[in-house]
Amino acid sequence: MDETEFWEIVDSTREAAEGDPEDQADLLVERLLQLDPDSVLDFARHFEARYNRAYHWDLWGAAAVLLDGASDDAFDFFRCWLIGQGREVFEGALHDPDSLAELLDGFDEEIDGDGEELGFAADEAYEQLTGVVAPALGIAAQAAEPEGTPVDFEDAEALAERFPRLTERFG
Repeated sequence: MDETEFWEIVDSTREAAEGDPEDQADLLVERLLQLDPDSVLDFARHFEARYNRAYHWDLWGAAAVLLDGASDDAFDFFRCWLIGQGREVFEGALHDPDSLAELLDGFDEEIDGDGEELGFAADEAYEQLTGVVAPALGIAAQAAEPEGTPVDFEDAEALAERFPRLTERFG
């Protein structure tokens, strides 16, 4: 599976779920069940590589503004959700986290920002296809600390200065 196919699967399931991340995760499992186990593992590698790439302080700060705070777990689930938003939003957010203010059409605090189930979709599909737990993916582990300059999530003024567009729209 190449990167284009990975993003096509993400996009088609998001569109079919009308943006609901839980529904998207269910549809993603259904879609992955149509593939062979090796392709499901390829999808998992693509997902995990992007998940690791998003481990950045600036993105965590943007998540804190969007979610009105972001614990370790909340940021993990946010990164899964961000991947689920598709290539344009994901890459745009990595390049400039404050651009999420323009990249997100709408943001519903009740359903958006938490894509925990998306992070498990490939594992679930693989186990259903094979009857065994997915093996290690063979990619580098996430860094011990996020990349970039740490963000003080308790300093609303610093967050507003660092993420002015997000703060104006969502803060």
